[in-house]
Amino acid sequence: MNWLIKNFLRGLVIVVPIALTIYLIYQAFLKLDQLLHVETPGLGLAILVAAIIAIGALAGNFVGRRVFALMEKLFTKAPIVRIVYAAIRDLLEAFVGNKRRFDRPVTITVSDGVKTFGFITRDDLESLGMPGDVAVYVPFSYTWDGCLLVVARDRVTALTADSASVMALVVSGGVSRV
Repeated sequence: MNWLIKNFLRGLVIVVPIALTIYLIYQAFLKLDQLLHVETPGLGLAILVAAIIAIGALAGNFVGRRVFALMEKLFTKAPIVRIVYAAIRDLLEAFVGNKRRFDRPVTITVSDGVKTFGFITRDDLESLGMPGDVAVYVPFSYTWDGCLLVVARDRVTALTADSASVMALVVSGGVSRV
């Protein structure tokens, strides 16, 4: 009986992540196709990718830059829209934009023998009256949340590891292989 339970649980660990990933991707395809009212499965994704590439190319020329600058100005002036737009834009810029922010993984010494992982987001906080301190984003495990800590520079140690590996390790609660 012990053999049966052990192999069932082992199979569960293998099958559930694979099945759930396939199911979520399949559902995303279906929802995108429904949203764009297309009959051919996957055509919605192809249209979305092509549209994003076209918008990116358009934003690179003179007229496109002006149009998108005007749109950004409108979004950053509207009271409630500004908060949502700025947060989403900054988050995307931090991960995939030209101004990547989570590219400097560090450890923070919390107390004797206790450390946590984080990413330096600002080297200098002197403008806030905090010389010698740095801003470190500390992600939480099993979520995309995190917090910003202001830490004395001498309690922060740079890591040579890849930032994506460190993020995967933290988000997985330490079970992801780096």
